[in-house]
Amino acid sequence: MSTLQPYVLFNGTCEAAFHFYQSVFGGSFEGTMRFKDVPQQHALPPGEEEKIMHIALPVGAGSVLMGSDVPAHMGAVTAGDNFQISISAQSKAEADRLYQGLSSGGNASMPMADAFWGAYFGMLTDRFGIHWMVSYDPNYTGSGQ
Repeated sequence: MSTLQPYVLFNGTCEAAFHFYQSVFGGSFEGTMRFKDVPQQHALPPGEEEKIMHIALPVGAGSVLMGSDVPAHMGAVTAGDNFQISISAQSKAEADRLYQGLSSGGNASMPMADAFWGAYFGMLTDRFGIHWMVSYDPNYTGSGQ
């Protein structure tokens, strides 16, 4: 069965926000990746290197709150459009099925493909304007699977 996880986006305050959430919910981060850790095709603008590319905090049984700073070149997010829903599939076939279904009539912004962190991953906006991240990671052992 697939699992849904909220993915919250920030304008440079992701790290501070997640330390706050950790102080409220407790627990330990499953991982923190900064933009400087990402294989780059182009140089990052000054000040972007230390921003959070991905962070995950288990919250309760089976739930994970995830987040990222949005790079400046992608534009600022505002309250109400600063989240995505991440769905973790149990197989590549299920990930493809979910991606195809959710993107029908919407915008397939990042086709499903193998990502540098080891997952099979894609992004889309459905026909109702909801942003989705679909992934299958055979090595994932976190609370969400």
